[in-house]
Amino acid sequence: QVTLVESGGGLVQPGGSLTLSCAVSGFTLDDYSISWYRQAPGKEREMVAIKSSGGGIMYSDSVLGRFILSRANAKSTLYLQMNSLKPEDTAVYYCNWGGVWGQGTQVTVSS
Repeated sequence: QVTLVESGGGLVQPGGSLTLSCAVSGFTLDDYSISWYRQAPGKEREMVAIKSSGGGIMYSDSVLGRFILSRANAKSTLYLQMNSLKPEDTAVYYCNWGGVWGQGTQVTVSS
């Protein structure tokens, strides 16, 4: 059974940093594509970053240069390091694998 569990969200001031984690089970992290999405209030869910099965990583234009996706295979954990956070980054962040979603973690950027 595949499970994804996000954590690490919280309240942070504009310009601050936060690192999200996605603990996975039921598959080998390195063998598949996996992605981070977010959904802001009143908006559609959008992809933020994706790691391909070949290891390549792509980012949405809105976070390029500020967010970093990484993984710790031994821990079966995917990370999203978020820097220079803006109020518009406020959203629930999810990881996704093949249509399977975690429960999400709330990120709020506010002074």
